[in-house]
Amino acid sequence: MARVRSEAYDDRRQEILDRAAGLFARHGFARTSISTLSRECNASKAWIYHYYESKEAILFDILHDHIRMLRDAVQAADAPGAEPEARLRALITALLEAYRDSDAKHKVLLSELGVLAPEQQGRIRALEREIVAIFAAAVAALNPALGAAPKLIKPVTMSLLGMLNWHFTWFRKDGPLSLDDYADLATRLFINGVKGLA
Repeated sequence: MARVRSEAYDDRRQEILDRAAGLFARHGFARTSISTLSRECNASKAWIYHYYESKEAILFDILHDHIRMLRDAVQAADAPGAEPEARLRALITALLEAYRDSDAKHKVLLSELGVLAPEQQGRIRALEREIVAIFAAAVAALNPALGAAPKLIKPVTMSLLGMLNWHFTWFRKDGPLSLDDYADLATRLFINGVKGLA
């Protein structure tokens, strides 16, 4: 007879992922041991291994869950039939909102993806490509000149995503801009630049 998972199983698994993300972001994946993680969780190593067979399995779930959450947020916000500027503003806002309270996981995504096995990296990169494709379609709708020069769409889209992806390195919740203010600023900066492309 198969073992029945306890009701707390998913909560405990999530606690491991959240604590590990904080440790990996602060100290790096290589310098964080299962012993360190068990102390952070106030639990034994055996308790960690009950939920995860390896540190790499924990890293994969952190990254896969994070990028899937970002993809889902962007998909939900996308409205291809909307006015192009409003569509892009909604996508930027959705992405920034999804990043809220996820700085550690996002930092780990940007710095530790290469640790994973190629097949695992491929699964995460496939989700990243879905996000890029949604933004690229919205970017192309802003300026017909981009449709006539498709080779520009990816560099322009990646420039926008680069600006958004790294905002966590300088953005402060108690700073002069709210996250919503920054979404407006990023949208205006980007749209004004794209409109000038010929």
